[in-house]
Amino acid sequence: MSHSLERIGLSLEELGRGLGLDYYPVQFEEVPASFMMEIAVYGLPVRMPHWSFGVRYIYQLVQNRMGNSRLFEVVFPGNPGRAYLAKGNSIPENTLVIAHVLGHADFSKNNALFKRSQEEIGYRIVELAASHAQRISGAIEEYGRDRVERVLDAALALEAHVDTFKGVRRQLYDDRPATGNLSGNEFSQRFDNLPGEGRAREERTAAVATPSFPPSPEHDLLWFIANYAPDMEGWERDIFLAVREESFYFYPVFACQIMNEGWACYWHARLLREADFLPQQHYLEAIKTHSDVVRPHAAGNQVALAPNPYHLGFCMWEKIIEEQGLEKAFEIRENEDDFGFIRNYLTPELAAELEMFEYVAHKDGSIEVIETEIDALRDAILGARYNFGAPVVAAEQVDQDGALHLVHDHASDGRGLDLRRTERVLEYIQQVWRRNVSLRTVDLRGAERILSFPA
Repeated sequence: MSHSLERIGLSLEELGRGLGLDYYPVQFEEVPASFMMEIAVYGLPVRMPHWSFGVRYIYQLVQNRMGNSRLFEVVFPGNPGRAYLAKGNSIPENTLVIAHVLGHADFSKNNALFKRSQEEIGYRIVELAASHAQRISGAIEEYGRDRVERVLDAALALEAHVDTFKGVRRQLYDDRPATGNLSGNEFSQRFDNLPGEGRAREERTAAVATPSFPPSPEHDLLWFIANYAPDMEGWERDIFLAVREESFYFYPVFACQIMNEGWACYWHARLLREADFLPQQHYLEAIKTHSDVVRPHAAGNQVALAPNPYHLGFCMWEKIIEEQGLEKAFEIRENEDDFGFIRNYLTPELAAELEMFEYVAHKDGSIEVIETEIDALRDAILGARYNFGAPVVAAEQVDQDGALHLVHDHASDGRGLDLRRTERVLEYIQQVWRRNVSLRTVDLRGAERILSFPA
């Protein structure tokens, strides 16, 4: 960073700690806007190579050029934390960004969900992801890009299908699936085929039949496939587990977005307001950027039809601190995620003040308000955030021939399946499971439907 911006950053850190913020050291670096976009798309400065990130990059680039998206900073929790600032930003803009990052750093060090994730994975996610990328590059050299990409296709298609409640490190089941021929060897197979032995074979098969596997529906599909795919090779397993580790890192970012962004916005506004060492014009330019970040609408006078997490979180934290005090806010920051935060602290009064509602968009472009009741509104905000934003799918059964049966929990999910995408994902899974793979779900009329690969 420039010397003037570095001096401002040190003063903001001192001010933040004086107001009660508690965070690990943060390493700031100014980088070109193009590099910022790459980091935002990949999620990390260095990450495993895969074509899907290129697709995301093109989308982000288009959004940026249309004026619908602008990246001010990218921050990674850890000890130390890392934050990247865009070189094209003005000094006042990057002053706000530094203050914003300090709010994120306090949140990630003290929030229970972030703490658990970092304790399990380690506090150096950037280095861990770089290690994953290096190992995968080595696999590409040894096994070829096509083979490695097929494994990444499957793993990244399932990156949201982890069970965060069971943790990164978990024990294997006591038993393994009984796949293959239960008779055991060539001699017993030939004996079973002798005339008159059919009934005896059925009795022996019944006698050695194994309990259902897995013992209960398994939602951590990355873990399950990595450990129980019948013919998965070691390097393939490593890729699945690498993707899984990174998913555990990203989960708190996803599950605390409204809280975390709102907390960072509250603190950048407060730090700027109390930073008497900033020139007046510098402060005014930075606050203009704050207004752009936390505005409730997309652009001009256009009303946003989805809540801006920066705006919603900022307004909620302001209300909490105004009515319950800063110590209560620190307590909430430590113990909640977005689910508890929205359910417990988005009040009917604040929702009315923010003019929030649940709506349906008609094909003719019209918008119909369908619900303003607070519990329905909370559900509408949180609906897309359940289960890491993915449909609830579990491994239900592995047959003796190794066929894998998945089930979609449509009753509690509230989220339908894109059947074309699901068929593609089943194909990806089958390429690493190497046996038949099926998924049980329902169609639009509620009738049971079985998708399978091979069909």
